[in-house]
Amino acid sequence: MTTATPVLNPRVIALAHYAARAVLETVLARHGATFQQSVTLRLAAVAEGAVERGRIVEDLAGSLKIDTAEAHSVVDELISAGLLTPHEPTREPAHEPSRLRITDAGRELFETTSAETAPITARVYAGIPAEDLAVAGRVLSLITERADEELAALKG
Repeated sequence: MTTATPVLNPRVIALAHYAARAVLETVLARHGATFQQSVTLRLAAVAEGAVERGRIVEDLAGSLKIDTAEAHSVVDELISAGLLTPHEPTREPAHEPSRLRITDAGRELFETTSAETAPITARVYAGIPAEDLAVAGRVLSLITERADEELAALKG
């Protein structure tokens, strides 16, 4: 019996996304973290120094297609957990911390979960030719761009 290769469509994309996300969420749950928190920590971890809170909120909302109130809530959770901390440059009033930085505990969580998922990711992607990954990357990026445009039009 031959199984036909599925054509890329919304269902195929969703199944791949949810399968990969379930793996990540399983790893994160062992450390008491959520997917949204992980995405937020990554934004802070890859930043060079402190980053504007508004930028983190905007990037998180845009990436996960959530509203800014929910994104602010995720940031607040991470601050409360001691994984992000307000960074107050001397030129800003102490009562208006607008920049955040990842704490040592936040960086440790990010690095630990990244290290735990890296071999899983390697196994998932093993044997897929680089050319196929490049094509998939281009196609999925284009789909994301177009879907973002459609979402913006719907929210108009």
